[in-house]
Amino acid sequence: MNVNLIVVGKLKESYLREACAEYAKRLGAFCKLTITELSESKLPESPSEKEICAALANEGKSISSLLNGKDCYNITMCIEGEQLSSEKLAEKIGSISVEGKSTLNIVIGSSHGISEDVKKLSDLRLSMSEMTFPHQLARVMVLEQVYRAFQILNGGKYHK
Repeated sequence: MNVNLIVVGKLKESYLREACAEYAKRLGAFCKLTITELSESKLPESPSEKEICAALANEGKSISSLLNGKDCYNITMCIEGEQLSSEKLAEKIGSISVEGKSTLNIVIGSSHGISEDVKKLSDLRLSMSEMTFPHQLARVMVLEQVYRAFQILNGGKYHK
């Protein structure tokens, strides 16, 4: 299975980059992982709602161009999305290949969110939690959960 993590923005902290690299290395045993970093739109310090919407639309065009393909299953990370347990996420990932999909795309938008156009292309809108986390931590958390899902699917001890 191909897993594409499509993210807006770059990780600023070295410890977060190191954590992502560790999970990417671990995931190599289960899938072909690609992380695509897209540029975040430049916004003023206190952007207006209109400026945010324009930025999200611009970012959305870049994201949408990567989500095409009938063999793709698209997950968009968004606060209003469905919350799944690790076991349920593993079931979902396991069912994707059974449905004939060879590529899983997971999208993490900018700290301002993600465009409605991208959400409409999603097969699943997923939320990590009702709690608020630093945006920079999202990538690590998603990679960890995908790794955990593959461990669950393969009967690994990591999940226990």
